[in-house]
Amino acid sequence: MSALDVELEISGMTCASCATRIERKLNKLPGVEATVNYATEKARVRANGVETAELIAAVESAGYSAALPAPIAPEPTSTDTPAEDPELVSLRRRLLISTALAVPVALMSMIPLLQFTYWQWLALTLTAPVAVWGAWPFHRAAFVNARHGAATMDTLISVGVIAAFGWSLYALFFGMAGMPGMHMTFTLFGSPEAGSGEIYLEVAALVTVFILAGRYAEARAKKSSTEALRALLHLGAKNATRLVGGVEQLVPVSQLIVGDRVLVRPGEKIPSDGLVVDGASAIDASMLTGESVPVEVTTGSRVIGATVNVGGRLIVEITRVGADTELARMQRLMDEAQTGKAKVQRLADRVSGVFVPIVIVLSIVAFVGWLLVGGSLEVAFTAAVATLIIACPCALGLATPTALLVGTGRGSQLGILIRGPQVLEQTRQVDTIVLDKTGTITHGTMTVTTVSPAPGVTVEDLLATAAAAEWGSEHPVARAIVTAADGIPPQAESFLSHAGFGVQAVVDGALVVAGRPLWVEDQWSVHPSITHRTEAETLEAAGATVIAVARDGEFLGTIAVSDTVKPTSAEAITRFRALGLSPVLLTGDNAGAAQHIANQVGIDEVRSGVTPAGKLEVIRQLQAAGRVVAMVGDGVNDAAALAAADLGVAMGGGTDAAIAASDVTIASGDLLVVVDAIRLSRRTLGTIKGNLFWAFAYNIAAIPIAMLGLLNPLVAAAAMALSSVFVVTNSLRLRSFRPHPAPAVAAPATADRTVQPA
Repeated sequence: MSALDVELEISGMTCASCATRIERKLNKLPGVEATVNYATEKARVRANGVETAELIAAVESAGYSAALPAPIAPEPTSTDTPAEDPELVSLRRRLLISTALAVPVALMSMIPLLQFTYWQWLALTLTAPVAVWGAWPFHRAAFVNARHGAATMDTLISVGVIAAFGWSLYALFFGMAGMPGMHMTFTLFGSPEAGSGEIYLEVAALVTVFILAGRYAEARAKKSSTEALRALLHLGAKNATRLVGGVEQLVPVSQLIVGDRVLVRPGEKIPSDGLVVDGASAIDASMLTGESVPVEVTTGSRVIGATVNVGGRLIVEITRVGADTELARMQRLMDEAQTGKAKVQRLADRVSGVFVPIVIVLSIVAFVGWLLVGGSLEVAFTAAVATLIIACPCALGLATPTALLVGTGRGSQLGILIRGPQVLEQTRQVDTIVLDKTGTITHGTMTVTTVSPAPGVTVEDLLATAAAAEWGSEHPVARAIVTAADGIPPQAESFLSHAGFGVQAVVDGALVVAGRPLWVEDQWSVHPSITHRTEAETLEAAGATVIAVARDGEFLGTIAVSDTVKPTSAEAITRFRALGLSPVLLTGDNAGAAQHIANQVGIDEVRSGVTPAGKLEVIRQLQAAGRVVAMVGDGVNDAAALAAADLGVAMGGGTDAAIAASDVTIASGDLLVVVDAIRLSRRTLGTIKGNLFWAFAYNIAAIPIAMLGLLNPLVAAAAMALSSVFVVTNSLRLRSFRPHPAPAVAAPATADRTVQPA
């Protein structure tokens, strides 16, 4: 039986130790590798020889529920109001009612002036619903876990609340606390002289309120941090205008198949990935790529589903549908990133898994220890309860996933797709960035860069004549010349292509040849001037392709075509250096072309003439030299190098093979966004480490204080809740991440149309 990749939605988890327990249960099954994420409430399982039903049964045997994800619901229309999360509704109701009942109890317990005769019995009446109904989620979870021989954070809360409430019942019914005239005062610290009539109703009530408030804040934060993914799910168009025999049919996008042709009017979304077969327009891809400037498309251009047609009318032939589309792939990448775990989180999970039993033992030690040194029963009880309540592993469990949720969500808004959390550690360590040339530093498309007409020939005549001869060719050089001619060239006849050399055609009754200068000279006895020859040699040494053009044996001039550098590439190289990265240019082009590009963008280390296998070898050589390597590429020939690099970055306009082999995908293809991807990844990792430091430091510092009886259980509960809220809000700061502004870039260079001397 082949390996099965399954994603399960888990319900019933209340803290990080729950996730650890489920993960351990699943991994006990033979052939199963599972990770469970508390923040996303999902399990990602790779099962070999195990059915989905067995996986669900394993989760249920641990005391939780599991199910396959439900199909994505359609986006609400403008007249619908999205249903509110039932978990949030329940938590809010519980929190509001418990708060309304607990506040009077707290005021009466802490302010002696409010303690009228028999006030303690009113406090008991108000506290009972809070300690039983308000804290019921904690009691229920603690019971379920206890039944399966486990303890979680809910165990700590439940035991703490029950202990405080139970002690108060004992003191009221069997001790001195129920007598008239009983008074209490509030202190931040425990007091060894506490009276035998002390009650802890305010502890039971306010601990419940504080924990409910923390849970509610967590739930709200988790919901808001996944909004980017939720928004992504609804970006796509809902309907499409399909053309069948020239007749328009309005159909749901789900009914489209590969090969269908659809009409996309201005203002409409492209329904699915495809190729433009008719029309020209501009496409706003900002929702997917983060690019604010619309991209011009025409016949033969590739378009992505969910982008918006902002220009003219287009007819698009569908090439991908459903799960194969770019949008679906982006969803999978984000989901994988948010469900996976980084090394730092695995450490926190292991700590959380053993934390609760240790805390229970420490609580017992504190209780017994105080009694052994002669402390009162009340002080021993206060220290034990405070120890239970202060020790919150939730902050540990939330430290990584919340930062990862927010960071990857922000990345998706900027067109940065991070495949998994392990990428974060890799970006911190990278010191070398290897860059492919074509399609990464350069546009990857041929453009006319220099036009050198012979004396007496105009630039326009040279381009029009060459374009007429090249009109029948599909070669990239020919397409570049036709595009540069800027108009419909004269009609050509008797077109003939000489593969690898050039073309010939009859244009307005004259024989026109266009091709390599040596071929034109040797085959057609047309001799360019010395000036044109020298210029052609210089341009070819810089990586350009030079085309000589002749008409009826008369030399008309030369046209240079080359791949041009993206306007932001040089600035990106500067910013890589500022991040501590050493850039390396790696290309299959000749040394002259490679050095020419390297000089334009400011790269010192160049590896040229490298085969695809050679690219992989270069990556391994750099790694063997002790360098941690990031590789940026976009082609099939980059896939092996991307996979071998410590960090693989694929440009979104590249091939599927390159994207599949990478760790990060840049949807826009802009090298500056690679800089932002590294910055965002490093900032996310920094946030995770800050969260973990706070969580660890908090517990290490607070538990001994609580055990020494120097912390009131109320303060312990508030601090515990605030630690989780701090971790979540600190993670949410990642939503404010801003990319560095792009530099002011001059308009793209056009062909040099200066007439060259003969």
